[in-house]
Amino acid sequence: MMRSMYSGVSGLRIHQIKMDVIGNNIANVNTIGYKRGQSSFQEAFSQIIKGSSAPSGGAGGTNPMQIGLGLQLGNINTIHTEGAIQRTNNPTDLMINGNGFFMVSDDSSVEERFYTRAGNFNFDVNGNLVTSNGYRVLGEYIGGADYANYLGIDYSKEMDGIKVSKAISSPAMASALVEVKGNLDSRLPDYAVDAENGEYITDAYIKDSLGNSHKLELRFEKTATANQWTFSIPSITNVATGETETYAATHLAGTTTVTFDGATGAITTSPDFTLDLSGYITAQGLGVNFGTPGAATPNQIQLDLSTITQFANDSSAKGYDAVDDNGQMGRSAGSVTGFTISDDGKVIASFDNGVKKELWQIKLASFDNSAGLIKSGANFFEKSPNSGEPKIGNPKGSGFGAIAPGALEMSNVDLSMEFTEMISTQRGFQANSRIITTTDEMLQELANMKR
Repeated sequence: MMRSMYSGVSGLRIHQIKMDVIGNNIANVNTIGYKRGQSSFQEAFSQIIKGSSAPSGGAGGTNPMQIGLGLQLGNINTIHTEGAIQRTNNPTDLMINGNGFFMVSDDSSVEERFYTRAGNFNFDVNGNLVTSNGYRVLGEYIGGADYANYLGIDYSKEMDGIKVSKAISSPAMASALVEVKGNLDSRLPDYAVDAENGEYITDAYIKDSLGNSHKLELRFEKTATANQWTFSIPSITNVATGETETYAATHLAGTTTVTFDGATGAITTSPDFTLDLSGYITAQGLGVNFGTPGAATPNQIQLDLSTITQFANDSSAKGYDAVDDNGQMGRSAGSVTGFTISDDGKVIASFDNGVKKELWQIKLASFDNSAGLIKSGANFFEKSPNSGEPKIGNPKGSGFGAIAPGALEMSNVDLSMEFTEMISTQRGFQANSRIITTTDEMLQELANMKR
């Protein structure tokens, strides 16, 4: 009978542990990124009363006789199913829609790392992207040396705490390509005969390396030859000062003759020209740079006329500062207007000159066995020998989920399941307590036999 009493005691103890797990799950029903625990039982061990025997002669074999001696805790697993999404519209609230963990650290060398699914982040006074308790969110800097100097970070690090600043600016960028688009009126007379009506003058605005604006005069003169025009750029004007400088024909390299197909109206001559601005001097006596920095032939701008047409419609051609093959376009310097985070984890700075600069790449970690992670409080996990080493990658990459900005992952606790488990645990506890009281009554009856 004493065996049954100790079995009941083990049942009480283990059911109490299960109730502790359930209580913790229910307490964290609204905790961001919380992963519920799940406990399971297993039989402790059994005492053999009589061993088994094999069949012999005409008799059959016998099974062993065993008495169980209670139960013990099998395990407490962390269930890493994804929680429900909660929209917050806060741009620094991030949810991983799929596999992966954010990496955070309070270590300047970022060697000591923690892992979390709770993406309720914000920027601190120094521009660090941090958790609610100040741990920095880790990522890879991808913004280049210029912006790294603004931020005061070591961009050679493979991983660092994400940091931004509203004090950074987007540097001015010189123009490198002008696209001339629109139509030239085929009905115009020969310029040599009618200079007043035989020409069409338009313009294009470009930027130098300091962000100053300059106005190019684009002139098309109709020739006596059918479908042929003379193209030139006779002057350039500094918009701020109004200073105009006249250029010789050598500033427009190559032919200045433009021809069109009389049947289709499409340009037939080479549509690319090179504008040499190496001799341009500002009103302040300063030489300025144009074109792509570091190019073999500096201070040259390409002009593309490939889309211009010649139809019997009013002339509408105009030059536009365009993005060249290197992604360069003339812009003035700009100030930060805000930061956004994309679904692939890039932290993007927006500037008032229209530039959008990718500064950081948020990194995620995944594990072969997420259930092997150790909960360390504050919604953090640490790796363990049974979780394996983290695999690090980008959101939306292989094995990693996309990031949903402006949303949070809620707890994966299911209250209906927890309450059901609570009822069954309570009944199990009551049944085990009944074993103890019943065994006690039986022992009392045994003691009363002496009377």
